[in-house]
Amino acid sequence: MESIRCGSCRKLLAKAVYRTIEIKCPRCGAINHLRAASPASERPRASHPMEDALGQSEAPSSTHSRYHPPSGK
Repeated sequence: MESIRCGSCRKLLAKAVYRTIEIKCPRCGAINHLRAASPASERPRASHPMEDALGQSEAPSSTHSRYHPPSGK
C-alpha cells in the first residue's frame, strides 16, 4: 500500500492501493486529486540490430577507425 499525503500540508490522508482518488484534507481543506502512474510495459521493445546493450551504435566512428602511427620526429 502507498501512503497518500495532502499536497498542501503533508497530512497523512490514507494508505491505499488505488488507480485514481480525490480526497479532501480534513486539516487544511485542500482537494487532492491523485492518479496512479501507468504500469510499465509488459513486453520490452525489440532491440535494434545495430545497437549494443548500452544503446550505442556498433558502427565504428570515422575518427577512431583509422590507425595513426606516432611520428618519429
